[in-house]
Amino acid sequence: MVSKRLAREEGHRRKFLAIVDETPECERAVVYAASRAARTGGVLVLLYVIQPGNFQHWRGVESIMRAEAMDEAEARLADYAEKVRVLAAIDPELVIREGKSSDAINALIEEDQDIAILVLAASSGAEGPGPLVSSIASKTSGGFAIPVTIVPAGLSDEDITAVA
Repeated sequence: MVSKRLAREEGHRRKFLAIVDETPECERAVVYAASRAARTGGVLVLLYVIQPGNFQHWRGVESIMRAEAMDEAEARLADYAEKVRVLAAIDPELVIREGKSSDAINALIEEDQDIAILVLAASSGAEGPGPLVSSIASKTSGGFAIPVTIVPAGLSDEDITAVA
């Protein structure tokens, strides 16, 4: 079931959701989402998803690996948050989840009814737009909760801010 979006109601602001990961194209999505949020008076939410299955070891090793993954997530989000502050003069909301990316994205969108647009960037590789874009695109035909904007990987920061 798709929950009602509240971004246009009094006391709410439209939120743009961008996913932070290890892919080179994620920066394109963050730049676009930050530019749109700044230009429209919205809010930027940066989500980092720690992938499951990386912690199936002995308990002691599992807790160390989980802590290292959390440290990496926090560091990557902090780096992108600083880039956003410099680029768009806004402070993004930072969210860390553990699980499958598409499930974590859907859960966050359902929980935060101010999230109105998901911003992704396509890969520039020959193998296609990338696994996250492909996964989300397959869900949009089944009644995805919000619009999805896909930013071409080849756009420069200047190109992105011009169209945002």
